[in-house]
Amino acid sequence: MKRIIDVFSSLLGLLILFPLFVLLSILIKSTSIGSVFFIQERVGKDGIIFKMIKFRTMYVMQDTCSTISLKGDVRVTKIGGFLRKYKLDELPELINVLLGHMSLVGPRPDVLGYADQLVKADRDILKIRPGITGPASLKYLNEEEILAKQEDPKAYNDEVIYPDKVKINLDYYNNQSIWLDFKIIFATIFRTSY
Repeated sequence: MKRIIDVFSSLLGLLILFPLFVLLSILIKSTSIGSVFFIQERVGKDGIIFKMIKFRTMYVMQDTCSTISLKGDVRVTKIGGFLRKYKLDELPELINVLLGHMSLVGPRPDVLGYADQLVKADRDILKIRPGITGPASLKYLNEEEILAKQEDPKAYNDEVIYPDKVKINLDYYNNQSIWLDFKIIFATIFRTSY
């Protein structure tokens, strides 16, 4: 049932949002050099690697390998800041949902290296498709701001935020339902608690 909802919703969303996709693509291309989309390898269901598609929000820089970003990050373009603030950069992930790489709701897909740290029951998170949004995404809606306040953002992410996200995502895995997904989607759109 969840997969049917994902396919129908992503297809409908892509059709309805097509004019917005075109507008955002023009804005991205006209304000900075580089492609419209940012494509990154992520860890999906059963640990299978897939290419996640987002709107590009950063300047193209060859000398950076950081996987975290902070509020006020100089790599973020002006239009990119707007896209990130309203999570519009995530819209192309509807393509990933349609292709079956992702779901509308689930744990956010990890960048390479993080999923390898999951052990024992925590690996259950990998039994479900990652999502565009999820309970951990809602809790850490202002993650860039939190990290910007830390003396060592990467260490704080690795030692505090990531373990908490794993706990939240495991709770979602153990209690998942269509009704819960609808509540999370509603909370994501209206930025409320669920």
